[in-house]
Amino acid sequence: MKLTVVGGGSTYTPELIDGFARLRDTLPVTELALVDPDTERLELVGGLARRIFAKQGHPGLVTTTSDLDAGVDGADAVLLQLRVGGQAARQRDETWPLECGCVGQETTGAGGLAKALRTVPVVLDIAERVRRSSPRAWIIDFTNPVGIVTRALLQAGHRAVGLCNVAIGFQRKFAKLLGADPGAVHLDHVGLNHLTWERGVRLGGPDGEDVLPRLLAEHGDAIADDLRLPRAVLDRLGVVPSYYLRYFYAHDEVVRESATRPPRAAEVAEMERRLLEMYADPALDEKPELLAGRGGAFYSEAAVDLAASLLGSGSGPRPQVVNTYNDGTLPFLPDDAVIEAQAAVDSSGASPLAIPELDPLHAGLISHVSAYEDLALEAALRGGRDRVFKALLAHPLVGQYATADGLTDRLIAHNREHLAWA
Repeated sequence: MKLTVVGGGSTYTPELIDGFARLRDTLPVTELALVDPDTERLELVGGLARRIFAKQGHPGLVTTTSDLDAGVDGADAVLLQLRVGGQAARQRDETWPLECGCVGQETTGAGGLAKALRTVPVVLDIAERVRRSSPRAWIIDFTNPVGIVTRALLQAGHRAVGLCNVAIGFQRKFAKLLGADPGAVHLDHVGLNHLTWERGVRLGGPDGEDVLPRLLAEHGDAIADDLRLPRAVLDRLGVVPSYYLRYFYAHDEVVRESATRPPRAAEVAEMERRLLEMYADPALDEKPELLAGRGGAFYSEAAVDLAASLLGSGSGPRPQVVNTYNDGTLPFLPDDAVIEAQAAVDSSGASPLAIPELDPLHAGLISHVSAYEDLALEAALRGGRDRVFKALLAHPLVGQYATADGLTDRLIAHNREHLAWA
């Protein structure tokens, strides 16, 4: 079995490698191909990957290449984890929206739109090259904004599923609080990528006891602290929103905070510098503790489970939280909207499980952001200032024509080198 990681020079990659090594019985990889245009980073990460495999007794071959076509040739699955423009583009995404009084964030709001415009054309080109050389390969997209990118892939007819680590992060946190095995914790997880709520936490499977009320009663303060939301908000909602909902529920507070501290991208860039120094140490043969602060916790476990199910090496269809077509699951959305929810996954793909009727509080925001995503994808595929403006005007974190105009000008100015039409 050959797996290819596009963006293999990312400092995230050792997290993925560690999972492949530990969970080799679940996903028996014979060749892991790391692809990245940055050959210096690629060799550092590739060297550490080989040492991790060797230490854990994994017999698989780790190869590295900057040639995308060679890297994806013969692949059974291709994982996408790229960042067009690097951390420099991310830092811009986190700063120029603040000039218009809006949240600066890499996946939400105006910064998220900028990332989609840079990313969608690149990902579609990669996917076409995968289709030419390995037409039966599955594409697993971890590249943000996952919902928009996954929809672009699916609309173009690619065998693709989107993946985010928010759900598995909640699963592991809740399991620890409950003193339960993570595999016994099933989430009633619903929404769009980076716009989700945990409406139930069930022990033993989808039909198990819902212990969310107990979690909130006994551990509400700790959960609220993690989300940086008041405990009273969780009690009133009766659900656990993802931490990305803070950008919606406390927008002005986040903007004020952002004006007084360095952007997250600067912190991540420094962390990446230190990680790459560690990766260069030939004695290092495990993922360093510092990597936990980089983000992407439990990504490897989620990726292994998803790839194993798609490639038929798992134990049959089972629920996993993924990004895939709505297909009538949420009746207020078009079938071709991409939702993030529990789905049965096997070698034929992902089929969302039935979801009980949503509270209008959740359904309304999902509908609003899904409409924005329609316009964002149109702008990413066809370009043009007016399409960018309309997407921003439709976003619930923007919504005013003067603000949308100012954001549009800044978005284009800061991303011109990545926009073929600009």
